[in-house]
Amino acid sequence: MRKEVLTWNDVDQLIDHIIPQFETEFDAMVMITHGGIIPGGMLAEALKLSIILTASVDFPAESEHETEKEKTRWLAWPQFVQFPDSSVLRGRRILIVDDVWGSGRTITAVKNRIASAGGLPYTCVLHFNPHRNLFGPSRPDYYAAITDAHIVYPWEISHGPSLVLRDL
Repeated sequence: MRKEVLTWNDVDQLIDHIIPQFETEFDAMVMITHGGIIPGGMLAEALKLSIILTASVDFPAESEHETEKEKTRWLAWPQFVQFPDSSVLRGRRILIVDDVWGSGRTITAVKNRIASAGGLPYTCVLHFNPHRNLFGPSRPDYYAAITDAHIVYPWEISHGPSLVLRDL
């Protein structure tokens, strides 16, 4: 799989591309850990949102063997490690932010849980990978770019120039 390493300037440009797409004002934001924390913070500042929440989702594997573990992980139900209380979501327009929509499992699980709590969820990612999407025609409500690459964001890079080059 092709790998693309982004700079902070690249991320700024992606954020600048997303902001004009918003057709509504949002009452709150749910950032998905870990990938949505930094782009979510950048968007929250730009949109002047004051209700900022986090969601942590895991898809636990059921096997002790590594090869079987990866297979069962794709079949696992989401486990919400951390999630906002329904009372904070009910009746609010919620912007859900993550870095990338690959398979779409995590952000879709968060979207469905917010909707079941009575919130109005809107999904937002920096990158959408339609080739990995498990949800047919579903796609993020807002995204900056379409990709087929493995994206490495600047906050994921080990510090130091020699370590960055080694990761390529």
